Amino acid sequence: MGLYDWIIWTGAALTLLGLCALIWCILTVSRARSKGLDDAALRDRMRGVLAVNMGALAASTIGLMMVVIGIILKP
Repeated sequence: MGLYDWIIWTGAALTLLGLCALIWCILTVSRARSKGLDDAALRDRMRGVLAVNMGALAASTIGLMMVVIGIILKP
């Protein structure tokens, strides 16, 4: 297993981790909305989820870039 294979598989794992975090964000917000929280409590809950959401999108993007770069550069 060469260097480019490691880049591809690490990128795929990072993308999968980001996708799992995005699913967690979706489930957390949908549970908070279904509980019928007031506006202030819902904003507080979503403020914490927003940071995780942005990190998950960044991780997925970097992971996909690693996969593409690994595939392009692989001899």
